[in-house]
Amino acid sequence: MSAVGGPSSGIHVLPVPTPFAVGRVNCYLIDDDPLTLVDTGPNSGTSLTVLEAALAEQGRRIEDLERIVLTHQHIDHIGLAKILADRSGAEVVALDVLAPWLANYGTEIEADDAFAERLMVRNGIPREIGIALRVVTASFRGWGSAVQVTRTVAEGDVLEFASRCWRVHRRPGHSPSDTVFHDEATGELMAGDHLIKHISSNPLISRPLDGTADPDERPHALRDYLASLAQTRAMDLAVVYAGHGDVVEDHRTLIDERFAGHERRVRKIAGIVAEGPKSGFEIAQQMWGNVAVTQAFLTLSEVLGHVDLLLERGEVAEVEDDGVVRFAATGA
Repeated sequence: MSAVGGPSSGIHVLPVPTPFAVGRVNCYLIDDDPLTLVDTGPNSGTSLTVLEAALAEQGRRIEDLERIVLTHQHIDHIGLAKILADRSGAEVVALDVLAPWLANYGTEIEADDAFAERLMVRNGIPREIGIALRVVTASFRGWGSAVQVTRTVAEGDVLEFASRCWRVHRRPGHSPSDTVFHDEATGELMAGDHLIKHISSNPLISRPLDGTADPDERPHALRDYLASLAQTRAMDLAVVYAGHGDVVEDHRTLIDERFAGHERRVRKIAGIVAEGPKSGFEIAQQMWGNVAVTQAFLTLSEVLGHVDLLLERGEVAEVEDDGVVRFAATGA
């Protein structure tokens, strides 16, 4: 629970447990005026207890918080926001287009799950698997919670403190609402899950925040994410504070590794499609076996993201057969 940005940065990492495979989520206490917490952990008693203890190690209480900043919409980052805001009276800061989603969390998450189920079926995942996964995801909803955003931010805005300023940048890809906060004076970037040192951030296909939900016009999450990474690569950064794991101190090298990794996956999928037309689910099964069933939406998002790059390059084409989309090599 120590300062991670140097002795005078006033940034303290508070790792909070989650029920998910990714492990602990990093919340960050910004010891400045206003006293700020970046991300909150999931909505659970265990997470709240750990967070309270971590704050106490810094001589702080939940009631001392004056600002809560949310980097994106995933439940391990927003779950405790309402409880913390209610106890402290802190303002809640989030991207402007995310605010309605957070305010109507229950309705929005149900619409997200319905969208995901339709997308899975359209891309060859058997309907019974889609239904089973929807039951599982419904059981996760309690880890999140609705919260009223009291201050919205947008691309280019500045979030001011007594001794620092953060420039706001939207970096969609891992989620539609990924937001990073750049201290231009120090080169520090508060990045949420946009860039993680030990794992590649999953470009999950998500229902657009404007409410459009046609699976025939699926969002291009990986294309968006690669464009966002390119924007971050161009920034002069000293350190990136990630939503999970260690800080990133050489962001350009890590981003180049991510670019190379995605290109390797593109070529692997191109080879699979060259064997004959396949649905996204069939490609995922060939790549990951039974994991394509137990983590169907995650693996489908990976496949469709990389197929989108092949579609953009003209190397594959979509072929619809009885309501299921398959991808065929074009020979280009």
